[in-house]
Amino acid sequence: MLKVVAACGSGMGSSMMIKMKIQKVLKEMGIAADVKNTNAGEAKSTASQYHLIVCSEALKDTFKDAVAKGVALITLKNLLDEKALKAKLEEVNVAELEKKATV
Repeated sequence: MLKVVAACGSGMGSSMMIKMKIQKVLKEMGIAADVKNTNAGEAKSTASQYHLIVCSEALKDTFKDAVAKGVALITLKNLLDEKALKAKLEEVNVAELEKKATV
C-alpha cells in the first residue's frame, strides 16, 4: 500500500484538508493508500517512511533530503484544487509508486 504524508506548517487545518483531497483523488484513481497528515517538521524527520509527500509550494525546500533519497514530492499552489492534485499525481506516476510499494 502506498504511504503518503500531507504536510503543512503547523500540522493542523491545511494538512487535514490536503489529506482529505488526496484520499478522494486517489480513491477515484483506484490507488490504495495510507494517508497521514502532520506538520512539516515531523514530516521531514519521518519522510523516509513514505513513498510520497504532498505539501504547499512554500514548504518544498523542507524535503530536499527526502527527495534526494527517492521520496516523491508534490507541491501545490492551491491546496483545494483537486484537478491540479490529480495532474501532479499522474506526473509522479502514482500508479507506479503504488506498484513499487507493494513489491
